[in-house]
Amino acid sequence: MIKADFYRSRENKLLGFHISGHAGLAEEGEDVACAAVSSAVMMTCNTVTDVFKINAKVNVDENDILLKLVDDPEGNGDRLLLGLMLQLDLIGQEYPSAVKICVNDR
Repeated sequence: MIKADFYRSRENKLLGFHISGHAGLAEEGEDVACAAVSSAVMMTCNTVTDVFKINAKVNVDENDILLKLVDDPEGNGDRLLLGLMLQLDLIGQEYPSAVKICVNDR
């Protein structure tokens, strides 16, 4: 299962995420749920850092990615992360055993 932990501020703004695991629906490289999650996550990371130029810490390892907003004065990062959470929820609705989303307050 892919576990997606999102982190939220006291002001109800998303601050980052940690996503890890494997959907387990097929072999690695052939799992459509993993591919969908990976694509959504990478697009979000690239949009945060390269398009909106938001200062963020990104750490990528095998089946594990962390993104933490460092400085987001305009609040665009929060909206991008909310879009990712929505996309992961839709993938989870399509493949219920593949994705688990948790929102943690900070």
